[in-house]
Amino acid sequence: MKPSYPAAVMTVVILGLAAGTGCSAAAKHAEPSAAPPSTAAVCPTGPALPLPKDFPETLPVPDGAVLTSVEHRTGGRLVVATVVPGGFEAALTFLQKRLPETGYALKEGEVEADDAESNFSSRTVEGRWTLRKLPACEGEVELTYLTSAVS
Repeated sequence: MKPSYPAAVMTVVILGLAAGTGCSAAAKHAEPSAAPPSTAAVCPTGPALPLPKDFPETLPVPDGAVLTSVEHRTGGRLVVATVVPGGFEAALTFLQKRLPETGYALKEGEVEADDAESNFSSRTVEGRWTLRKLPACEGEVELTYLTSAVS
């Protein structure tokens, strides 16, 4: 079942990821479980757009998430960064509850005061989510998904 995302809450700020993050060639060829870099530099604004078509249909995204960047990497990997309202604890609870409810097993994760991450997998998708507090955007957190199809 595909989650519904109101178009009014999905917003894209196109960031020059390849040029702006200073990613090395090694980082672009990292394993699918490698944590993606933090990309949210400012609180998002812009026109409303949906998640990319190749984002896994069953992977849940919190209500009100604002898309801040999309990066297609080698090997069919997709990095989608969002800014989520409601605070760190609410977003963490969402991820820890909703991913297993929709068929994703969480593994090899950790939670710290300002960030959390976990690998996840289903029958068709493997990846990693990262969650980071955004001091510049009070009450909002950056949620990034790195996904790839299971081969």
